Amino acid sequence: MKSVKKELKRPEILAPAGNLEKLKIAIRYGADAVYIGGQAFGLRSRAGNFSFEEMAEGIAFAHEHQAKVYVAANMVAHVGDTEGAGEFFLTLRDLGIDAVIVSDPALIQICFESAPGLPVHLSTQASATNYKTLEFWKRQGLERVVLAREVGMAEIQEISANSDVEIEAFIHGAMCISYSGRCTLSNHMANRDANRGGCAQSCRWKYELFEIDRGVSKNIVDEDEEPFSMSAVDLSMIRHIPDMIEAGVDSLKIEGRMKSIHYVSTVASVYRKVVDTYLADPEHFVFDQAWEDELWKVAQRELSSGFYYHEPTEDDQLFGKTRKIPSYAFAAQVLDYDESTQIATLQQRNNFGVGEEIEFYGPDDIGFKQTVAALWDENDAPIDRAKNAMMTIKMKVDAPVKPFYFMRKKK
Repeated sequence: MKSVKKELKRPEILAPAGNLEKLKIAIRYGADAVYIGGQAFGLRSRAGNFSFEEMAEGIAFAHEHQAKVYVAANMVAHVGDTEGAGEFFLTLRDLGIDAVIVSDPALIQICFESAPGLPVHLSTQASATNYKTLEFWKRQGLERVVLAREVGMAEIQEISANSDVEIEAFIHGAMCISYSGRCTLSNHMANRDANRGGCAQSCRWKYELFEIDRGVSKNIVDEDEEPFSMSAVDLSMIRHIPDMIEAGVDSLKIEGRMKSIHYVSTVASVYRKVVDTYLADPEHFVFDQAWEDELWKVAQRELSSGFYYHEPTEDDQLFGKTRKIPSYAFAAQVLDYDESTQIATLQQRNNFGVGEEIEFYGPDDIGFKQTVAALWDENDAPIDRAKNAMMTIKMKVDAPVKPFYFMRKKK
């Protein structure tokens, strides 16, 4: 009997967008969808959360580019926290938001009652780890579940085989040291509720380690050792995207609503290339080391595959001296390009100057390196360095560039 070739689903690339600029950049650089925060009911109070007016503009841009916008309203609600939620969800529905990401059952119920027709996705904060949980939430009316970050690859395969609920799973970004992000360290140490949007990231602080012997406190960390933290390294599934696709994951989620446009553009673009390359010819797919090298050009911690293949060990914790650091820093964004003179107009995002090695990259996968030979300010006066934040500058480039290309500098 001839075997039937399995038809693979094309997963959604879901990118973070902390503000309107990041939303547009993420979509330009390959994201199929973005998730944002409103000005209430979310877990990122320090991100550049969206007003309703900004949401409307973002939705229009996304839908014009065949992309979707989801709003995270994933706080754990205490008494009084649900006030105004019905009106909030109704406004989101009427604006055209494609779905809301919620964890609290009360907020889920309010959304269904106040904004019928607005799809609800279950947040990772709800710790969904098995297919029976997905089936439960399906009966409540949810169509997608963001799996707990503690779920392994074999478990995803079992979940996918036993439930038709859409699966969303994290593939890149920061990992919380607490189970599914439910932490009270910040509450106790900084009086900021992590589950209501105020996480102080206490796990990432540097700590000394003391013991008390016969009433005497003694530091037991050697002087030449780094102070330790409780922090996890970052997640990266760049080498394992075929496994995610084969397991039936519908949405590949990138963490980082507080990250820069340099980070969002680079990470979204790299994962877009990997997904497209694999689906174009799964049988002959070969991982390109250049993809992983590209990820190391943006600010992040060390990387691991998290819980997907094994229980994390000390190698998945941040302690001691840094084992690897990013090789580039974000320097400028292209505003314009004059083909006749090969002069690019840039907006400075980081101090750089003549003689430094830089690199341009864009959403169309065109990239090149060069050395900065000369710079001019916006009045065409020669300068040695672009040292003023957000200043407009001009420089001659070795190849054509376009608006929304970015420039990095070698560290």
